[in-house]
Amino acid sequence: MSVPVVLVAGFHGPARGAVVDRLLRERPGALAVHHDLRAVAGGAVVRTVRDATGVRDRAVVRLEHGCVTCAVRLDLLPQLLRHAPNAELLIVELWDTVEPRPVAEVLAHGSDGELRLAGVFTALDAELAPLDLCRGEPLAEIGKPGAAGDRRYLAEVLFRQIEYATALVLPDVLPAPIPAADSDDVELCRELMGHLAPMTPVHLPGDLLPVPAGTALCPHDLAARIDPATAQLPPEASTPAADTVVWRRTGPLHPARFFDAVDELAAESVRSRGRFWLGNRPDRMLAWDAAAGVVAVQDAGPWLACLPEAAWEMVPPLRRAAAALDWHAEHGDRVQHLVFTGAGLDRARIHRLLDSCLLADGEEPADLEDSFAPILDTKGAA
Repeated sequence: MSVPVVLVAGFHGPARGAVVDRLLRERPGALAVHHDLRAVAGGAVVRTVRDATGVRDRAVVRLEHGCVTCAVRLDLLPQLLRHAPNAELLIVELWDTVEPRPVAEVLAHGSDGELRLAGVFTALDAELAPLDLCRGEPLAEIGKPGAAGDRRYLAEVLFRQIEYATALVLPDVLPAPIPAADSDDVELCRELMGHLAPMTPVHLPGDLLPVPAGTALCPHDLAARIDPATAQLPPEASTPAADTVVWRRTGPLHPARFFDAVDELAAESVRSRGRFWLGNRPDRMLAWDAAAGVVAVQDAGPWLACLPEAAWEMVPPLRRAAAALDWHAEHGDRVQHLVFTGAGLDRARIHRLLDSCLLADGEEPADLEDSFAPILDTKGAA
């Protein structure tokens, strides 16, 4: 019988540790594994294994290549398999800037059924999270790279930890000397999570933590919740803490006008994402992903409307379902679907700006300047 595994992610170490401590206390026979990656760029990580009574094992692990992927594949997975016969629950406490998705996918494909992914929790410090979601510093600048040459940004990592999780947890007691967040901080953080991940349960201080699922979570299904073609994007909403503005259209975008608007759009919100299409690239779905003013635009593959019907059978059912929901008699599944979240957003202004980027009657796609070519054709980011 497979052993359940829960991943606990989160940039805020004390909050993350509090969630792990609670799982260990409440789940008899649980064991937690943590890799400290502060020296991973130099090829060394510190591995700790503990249960509810304390540390059972601590070792320095040397890696040939200093990166998170190597640490997971070469040490974490073997450790989980080693301890699985004697554990009722295995908890993987991920280091500060480790994203849960690649770890979940390694576990699913490398354990030969001995382990089953039962949950992905992201722990949040209610006082710090709202501020850190606005921070656009590179991880290397704050001393938190996941490997040599890590070019990710703090806010980018936080959003990915939040959006991939199956549960978001605001722990009720943080280890001393850090005090528990007050009720105003908790409410603000809960409200923000309602904008960013409205389909994900938020567990407030005092709430029971979810019991690990009896059946394994499928990483393909988890990925479908956030991948551009099938993402469960937030709906429009307005609360005292933030606004979420949704822009949906079917007609094509003018590449030059939209390119000129990129910086302004990125600065409007702390988080925006979605999918769109350009008049001069009608066969390609393009993904928009922006955090704290840093925006990435990438090719996300073909629209289904561009594929022969025979090829549809090779497309995952969730992808076909998403295309059916977006289907338009003239444009097929091509859609402009962008979502912006931030404080005090001007919905009318954002809509006017984006509407002005649409291709006007009489403008021919063949005559358009391809402003996105230097980015898309080199797989870069705007």
